[in-house]
Amino acid sequence: MTIDSDPTPVTLRWAVRLLRGQAVAVGLVAGWLIFANLTATTTDVTSALLVTAFAIAVAVALWALGGALLRRRSGARAPAIVLQLMLLPIGWFMIQGGLGWLGVPLIALGAGVTWLLVSPPTTRALGFE
Repeated sequence: MTIDSDPTPVTLRWAVRLLRGQAVAVGLVAGWLIFANLTATTTDVTSALLVTAFAIAVAVALWALGGALLRRRSGARAPAIVLQLMLLPIGWFMIQGGLGWLGVPLIALGAGVTWLLVSPPTTRALGFE
């Protein structure tokens, strides 16, 4: 029996959980986009496929980054932060468009996961200190 002398900090575990939760949510959106593409009567096929492929790629990236962070790969932190910071302008434009009920939580999620990823326990666990 081995004892892990350096357990994964709570901040890193929560960041991974939230990244994976985002991956599942974006994956569900991608599934809905696939359904919409297949059942649409008229559509711009190129645009529909590009939007769907982008959603799938983001879902895969979020899941993979969560896994890499769980394995303490320090190189995964910066791309994960970039994806989280992308939620800030998305949330802002949702607020401006009258969807504050969705925009405010997106901003909070992006800022919160970013904070988890740059917090001192996570920074130490990833070997930046």
